[in-house]
Amino acid sequence: MSIYDISVTTTKHETYALSKYAGQAMLIVNTASECGFTKQFDGLEKVYQQFKDQGFVVLGFPCNQFGNQEPGDGAEAEQNCRLNYGVTFPMHEKIDVNGDNAHPLFQYLKKETKGLLGDNIKWNFTKFLVDKEGNVVGRYAPTKTPEQLTSAIEQYL
Repeated sequence: MSIYDISVTTTKHETYALSKYAGQAMLIVNTASECGFTKQFDGLEKVYQQFKDQGFVVLGFPCNQFGNQEPGDGAEAEQNCRLNYGVTFPMHEKIDVNGDNAHPLFQYLKKETKGLLGDNIKWNFTKFLVDKEGNVVGRYAPTKTPEQLTSAIEQYL
């Protein structure tokens, strides 16, 4: 199985396979609009704008598993991100990243990075970097800002 075999759903309830991004580097993030790290939306948008024309995309996945910091649905989260942070990168339906109902994407990401930071995702704004061939090449804690990932992103463009 590859990351490209996994399907995700947009906030408009449209499902697509991640093969849509084959040949592009991806930064995949579990987000929350009422989190202390929410200001990272600015940084995520900044790196998206900086690298999107070089084959790079940021994919946001709202999650309410950490402190109930994403109480609305995916569409509400997306609207909040667009209005408050100017987010233009793709946002998706709200999902679980841990537990029995964890989305297959995050099951895959955790399996591919097992041992780096333990199996489970510890908090909102955990970031996974995927290279242009679909390999998960990095996992970053919420405390690592998007701007701090610039050199890692450049390495895989």
